[in-house]
Amino acid sequence: MASKWPARIAGGAAGLANGLFGGGGGMVFLPILSRWGNLKSRQLYATCVAVIFPVCAVSAAMYLWRGGMNWASALPYLAGGLLGGWLGGKLYGRVSAKILKWIFAAFLFYAGVRYLL
Repeated sequence: MASKWPARIAGGAAGLANGLFGGGGGMVFLPILSRWGNLKSRQLYATCVAVIFPVCAVSAAMYLWRGGMNWASALPYLAGGLLGGWLGGKLYGRVSAKILKWIFAAFLFYAGVRYLL
């Protein structure tokens, strides 16, 4: 049986990124799962979402507990995010994996540029 320590260390790094930056753990998980997960592209994205969901829940609970969350500001984004998540799930099998990779790369590039400016 292969050691589970690399996966645990990667999970810790993703959780740390998510906790420090309020998100981004999925950006850590995706390349790690693509390298070590032996998953097809579609399984890769779905598994990443399944893994990051509890990590985000823990980060959100910590922010809430420490008084760092503003529900009034978060609710409009939550409503749109839920709708977008539902729509993305419906489109999941209809978009080619190659296009998904390009969209994800474009999003990362845009986010990185916006963050630096």
